[in-house]
Amino acid sequence: MDRFESMEAFVAAVDGGSLSAASRALNTPLPTISRRVSELEAHLGAQLLVRTSRKLIPTEAGEAFVAVARRLLEDLAEAERAARGEYLAPRGELLVTAPIMFGKLHVAPIVHEFLAVYPDVTVRLVLSDQVIDLVEAHVDVALRIGRLADSDLIARQVGHVRWLICASPDYLKLRGEPATPEALADHACIAFEGLQTYRDWSFGGGSAARSVVIRPRFSVNTAEAVAEAAAAGIGIAQLMSYQAADAISQRRITTILRGFGDDVMPVSLLHQSQRIQPLKRRAFLDFVIPKLTQALVDVERTVGLA
Repeated sequence: MDRFESMEAFVAAVDGGSLSAASRALNTPLPTISRRVSELEAHLGAQLLVRTSRKLIPTEAGEAFVAVARRLLEDLAEAERAARGEYLAPRGELLVTAPIMFGKLHVAPIVHEFLAVYPDVTVRLVLSDQVIDLVEAHVDVALRIGRLADSDLIARQVGHVRWLICASPDYLKLRGEPATPEALADHACIAFEGLQTYRDWSFGGGSAARSVVIRPRFSVNTAEAVAEAAAAGIGIAQLMSYQAADAISQRRITTILRGFGDDVMPVSLLHQSQRIQPLKRRAFLDFVIPKLTQALVDVERTVGLA
């Protein structure tokens, strides 16, 4: 029995909730995964997993062992990276995640510049509006918009964005400008929603927070399409500042309902805590942070809030 392979199979099964998930994650045949976990249990003389019809549940012994096994595997991975030279010079692959539109507009161009400076580093950039688990997906750096939950992750705030209410000059000329958030009930609005409806727009924060229910004339599930619909004069839209910046700079839309409390949200870069940080990630953060910070300052200036 190879202890490290067996521990790797066990940890992957716990993380994925099934032996099949571990098989996919490790690209290893299912019978091999099952055998490795069984061998580990036999070696330890303890049952580590309870197999139900739906998922695997760690036993009390399994809960204790998975924490130790995970740490040992992380130490082994760090030792292998060190042997390959990742702690001597920036090299290797980085997995980076970011929200789709923000990543397309601001992260990808900076990654292009980074790759030109660091030829021995490759980047896999995954753009998704879903929150991806950094540990489970082995993500090196994640960009998150919004307030962060407490965790063991290391966070570096690079700036902030905010919600804006926008409409085209033609729409406002035709329908007039609402004087209060409540007046939106009398206007055509554009909802950012998919299969589930989302029709409450929030204004302000804390004790001054208020929520207004809108009646959308048009709904769509991407921010780019919301901005285009607003520019086309279909109605009033709620957009994040970075989503609206280009259309505002081109004077295709303008902001309204200023003074009713902009909901400011931090933009942060997250990564796992490690005793020794790989140089590829350190180089990436050092390169990206000042450029992202400036990009967000430019967004604020473009939308008239700097």
